[in-house]
Amino acid sequence: MEKRCISEECLKTTGFNYTLSLINGKYKMFILYTLMEFGVVRFNEMQKYIGKISFKTLSSNLKELEADQLVHREEYPQIPPKVEYSLTERGKSLIPILDRMCEWGDNHRL
Repeated sequence: MEKRCISEECLKTTGFNYTLSLINGKYKMFILYTLMEFGVVRFNEMQKYIGKISFKTLSSNLKELEADQLVHREEYPQIPPKVEYSLTERGKSLIPILDRMCEWGDNHRL
């Protein structure tokens, strides 16, 4: 195997950088974890479960995750409005990574 030289590389072009660009932020991983654990979740349930997240922050993070095709938003035409969130197939492909993070945390928690 040929040795790589850091002076010829750029972090911005890596898959690692792309993945972080999708899940980076204070709450995105919490949102993804919540949807992984509970499947279909309503906005208020998620806000209460995560705790200490403002309506605006949760809303904007969900919109970003939806734009990145990781989260699906289902709106039901009823009064009062009902909106549910779930992982898309693309979002579900992150489950093995989230599972490993959970496993690591369980094994290394002090």
